[in-house]
Amino acid sequence: MIHDFSYDIAVIGAGAAGLAAAAETAKSPFRTVVIDREDQLGGILRQCIHNGFGLRYFKEELTGPEYADRVAALAAKPNVEFKTGTAVTEIKRLPDNGFELLAFSAAEGVSRIRARALFLGMGCRERNRGNLAIPGSRPAGIFTAGAAQKLLNIEGMLPGKSAVIVGSGDIGLIMARRLRWSGVEVKAVVEIMPHPSGLTRNVVQCLNDFGIPLYLEHSVVNIAGRERVQYVEVAPLDNGIPQLDRQFRIECDTVLFSVGLIPENELSRQLGVELNPATGGAIVDANLQTSVPGVFAGGNVLHVHDLVDFVSEEAADAGRSIVHYLDGTLNSQANPVTVSANLKYVVPNKFNTGEKGTYSFRPLIVSDAATLEAELNGRLVWKRKFTYVKPAEMLKVELPAEILNESGTLVFRLQEEA
Repeated sequence: MIHDFSYDIAVIGAGAAGLAAAAETAKSPFRTVVIDREDQLGGILRQCIHNGFGLRYFKEELTGPEYADRVAALAAKPNVEFKTGTAVTEIKRLPDNGFELLAFSAAEGVSRIRARALFLGMGCRERNRGNLAIPGSRPAGIFTAGAAQKLLNIEGMLPGKSAVIVGSGDIGLIMARRLRWSGVEVKAVVEIMPHPSGLTRNVVQCLNDFGIPLYLEHSVVNIAGRERVQYVEVAPLDNGIPQLDRQFRIECDTVLFSVGLIPENELSRQLGVELNPATGGAIVDANLQTSVPGVFAGGNVLHVHDLVDFVSEEAADAGRSIVHYLDGTLNSQANPVTVSANLKYVVPNKFNTGEKGTYSFRPLIVSDAATLEAELNGRLVWKRKFTYVKPAEMLKVELPAEILNESGTLVFRLQEEA
């Protein structure tokens, strides 16, 4: 038997993004349903037991579960319903421009959920060994950093006794510290780039403070072991090419991969949402609306963020836009926003004339002195100096409405100072 439900807004994902969006739609008279495949609200935050969350969004330092509880409480209003343990497998656009979701759960079986607007908050998945095609045998003891985090923090089990971490993403850095606290010897963190992939504070607090070696511009070229990992072979890189004559061995029984995140956009593709190859997420306008009218996105499904506070801020903006979309007051214009020198991407990809805009960027350079500039129709209209930029740390700025006072093309560039 198929159960039928109808709402004004369907939010897919009950992590930091989905809950923040629902907290905003809850302030309106519209009915919202929040759907998540996990049994608890909060998403990945539940296994992030370390502190450092909430300094921007809640103005105090919280652990991941505390942050999840706070943002869930904001969304827990009479006009918001939660469907946990429920997986959305299919979405289609209806002739009336609404949407129909097919969902499965142990509690309700098969459900058909109709909504007038959608928020996509599915988050990311981790890249793994298969994405890197690292050669070697296939023994036990190989994990993504997030899987090892869940095993240790939720299940209470150690992944091994001695570990090498491949990649210096934030989850991997935090797990290096967590493993050391738990008595696991962390032999090294191996990074192919000439600079760490995680936040500077995590490099300092999770590696330097514990004396954990960080091998920059090095690559794991082999994983060896029969039933269990026995060692990895590491080689320095020269112009991206492993120097096998200089490779060395690190004995360990565990390998963790922290090599980047991939936005979960399989459902977005079903809807025909246009994706940005630079981010892996949707192309969105100033309201965080995708190329499909009525479908909005925010958080890590849109582009990978450094801080959960940024995720919630962006998703809250999308939640307010959804309310304006449903009450007919949404201002949507197609003024393009692009990037040029030393920037990988910008989000959002359009601006509204005469409205302030918040923009997020991923730098392509490491610099102790750089200036972010904005040109509107070829005329310099705004600039801001940064004393330190690097690809691991997202830039986020706001342009006032008086600057965006005419239609046209807005171009950002990052200029390195002498």
